[in-house]
Amino acid sequence: MAPVWKETMSIESSLEHLPGVEDDAIGGLSRRGFLQSAVAAAAATHLPLVNAAEAPSASAAPTFPPRPVKLDINGKPYALMLEPRVSLLDALREYAGLTGSKKGCDRGQCGACTVLVNGRRVNSCLTLAIMHEDDKITTIEGIAQGEQLAPIQAAFVEHDAFQCGYCTPGQICSAVACMDEMRAGAASAASSDVRVKVIAFSDEEIRERMSGNLCRCGAYNNIVAAVRATSKA
Repeated sequence: MAPVWKETMSIESSLEHLPGVEDDAIGGLSRRGFLQSAVAAAAATHLPLVNAAEAPSASAAPTFPPRPVKLDINGKPYALMLEPRVSLLDALREYAGLTGSKKGCDRGQCGACTVLVNGRRVNSCLTLAIMHEDDKITTIEGIAQGEQLAPIQAAFVEHDAFQCGYCTPGQICSAVACMDEMRAGAASAASSDVRVKVIAFSDEEIRERMSGNLCRCGAYNNIVAAVRATSKA
């Protein structure tokens, strides 16, 4: 973009070549007055652009260096280098290499990322990894007993409780916690009397407790059947 003084010289040069233009006869203005007005207009046009170019760029969001984080996952210690902002789900998948837990909505709405933390189910996409250094974390990889399927896993296969399988890791982790809750007498919204510590393993209880895990394939009836069969085993 040409500087203002160059544009002024260009205007002056063009005026000199206009026929009938005298030094002091441009629309009632002197030539000097006209040039001053033209320069002021050109400068006003350039000022916003100049200010924008000189304005400092917006500062980038502050970054925090990775720090050592020790996690107990499926009974094994993991020493990871994580930024404080890394979610537990990303730590499991991207850093620990445990890709069984799935990233679905990344907003805690689908349950595909469900894992167990100290026996309680947690949406791992909604919690930070650094918050769980002293906790015992169990993922789908830790549900099986070695090469032997856990009873709930075998029941899912037997009752055809999955189709595409994407939500299945979260469903199984949630089912394990669901059964532990009922055995412990923890009431739910489906419990008829919250004062009663004996919870019936009914389909209504299972549906309510598993309602946080979505299945896009619609295998809900078979999931309930698998949990029911496992709870009676």
